[in-house]
Amino acid sequence: MPDFIFTDNPVAIHYAIPAFILLLMVEIGVAVWEQRDWYETKDTISSLSMGIGNAIIRLFTKVVIIGIYFFLYQYRLFDLGAAWWVWVLCFFAEDLSYYIFHRTSHSVRYFWASHVVHHSSQKYNLATALRQTWTGQLSGAFIFALWLPLVGFHPIMVAIFGSVSLIYQFWIHTESINKMWRPIEFVFNTPSHHRVHHGSDVEYLDRNHGGVLIIWDRLFGTFAPETHRPTYGLVTNIDTFNPLRIATHEWAAIGRDVWRAPDWRSRFNYVFGPPGWSHDGSRKTSAQLREESGGRESDSQVVR
Repeated sequence: MPDFIFTDNPVAIHYAIPAFILLLMVEIGVAVWEQRDWYETKDTISSLSMGIGNAIIRLFTKVVIIGIYFFLYQYRLFDLGAAWWVWVLCFFAEDLSYYIFHRTSHSVRYFWASHVVHHSSQKYNLATALRQTWTGQLSGAFIFALWLPLVGFHPIMVAIFGSVSLIYQFWIHTESINKMWRPIEFVFNTPSHHRVHHGSDVEYLDRNHGGVLIIWDRLFGTFAPETHRPTYGLVTNIDTFNPLRIATHEWAAIGRDVWRAPDWRSRFNYVFGPPGWSHDGSRKTSAQLREESGGRESDSQVVR
């Protein structure tokens, strides 16, 4: 493994923050100039607060996670080295891992409790990209990439592509770009695809989970094209700009549901079942909403 691998910073995403802020200011300027409804001041402040908290926490958790990767790398199955084709293979492997993590975060409430933070804004802009969880890595999101060092990808290589994925996904959180050249739309995650992902409309729920690539959604049946401007946010919005509540509201809701559950099976499902599951049918999962809608838009009063 070349020496430069060991000197690369696994928290490189922190170096991209100035560029994030610059592009954010440009988009705000465009929104003001064109009188678009892309931004709301309190919402933007909340998103930036969540991003700052995530960046601070990441400084500590990333070091621990890289340490776990190095520990597992000692027991790797193959010595893959650092040839160009290994880098290419690692890119695809990491992006597939992200897809699996992201899809799971929408289908298992335990992981949704962290990921819901990113979907809690009713606006879709570059500030929304920075609205990141404070509990994601603490609750075990990193486990979805543990197989990579075990197979033989160097831990720093894995960390680099993890940062590449996060940095790439910043620019797709915008309404200023419509649809791109068709081959790009077919292969890569784009603003159009990711707007669908942030939609609370029934036909858009739990769709387009890709990181850099959209091919996984096409392969595994979770792709949906953008046919109309999405209604952003949650099926039932939390209506708060308080960063602490944004970060913890779903964890608190899980605690309440587990406390009130009538039996252990219900308690288990309230934690590890899909978001929206309820023992008495008072709430609906995405699959249930989609089945009931028959392709129509959701009733905004349905609780999820």
